Amino acid sequence: MNKIVFDFLHKLKKNNNRDWFNAHKDQYETARKEVEQFIEHLIPEIQKIDSNIGTLTAKQTMFRVYRDVRFSKDKSPYKTYFGAYLAPGGRKSMKAGYYIHFDPEGSFAAGGSHCPLGENLKKIRSEIYYNLGEFNKIISDKKFKGAFGELEGERLTRPPQGFPKDFEGIETLKLKDFTVFRRFTEKDIVKPGFNESVLEAFKTMKPFNDFMNRALAE
Repeated sequence: MNKIVFDFLHKLKKNNNRDWFNAHKDQYETARKEVEQFIEHLIPEIQKIDSNIGTLTAKQTMFRVYRDVRFSKDKSPYKTYFGAYLAPGGRKSMKAGYYIHFDPEGSFAAGGSHCPLGENLKKIRSEIYYNLGEFNKIISDKKFKGAFGELEGERLTRPPQGFPKDFEGIETLKLKDFTVFRRFTEKDIVKPGFNESVLEAFKTMKPFNDFMNRALAE
């Protein structure tokens, strides 16, 4: 990954306004093109790991730079990061997939089911409830824990409705989000070999994604 991506993002963080952005649109296009090319090369490699993502183009996976500020106190018009979600159907997919995030304040590769709501959240909890041993084997794997650590995120204060409070894995069921993160520094990303590091992270998270997608398919 070329350092021009972070050079632009650092500048955008300091100048998050339309006048500056329009005056430096060429720099944005150059940085975005660099990310797009990175994703284009990444897609066929991920397909070797997980053919279920289907046929995708980088543009189908990348998120727009423009923020929706209608209901936000922060009226900054632009996202100060680049993100792409590689999953069946692209960035709007509700299935577990592979996300890459480039941000001067913290870059990462992520996977799983991000903030599932309603019936989808219930499906995931049910899958864990009936297959706790399998799920624990995935998240306790030495390589998995080395890459992603423990499952983290906001939890319910009480057991979710419909599940017994004395269930062995009740703390896991309290989670509101089922996402894992492998974090990278800016130096990690611009040095040779970053592609391999990302692919290794995605390969390691595949069993986790498979479990999530099996739950969501039911």
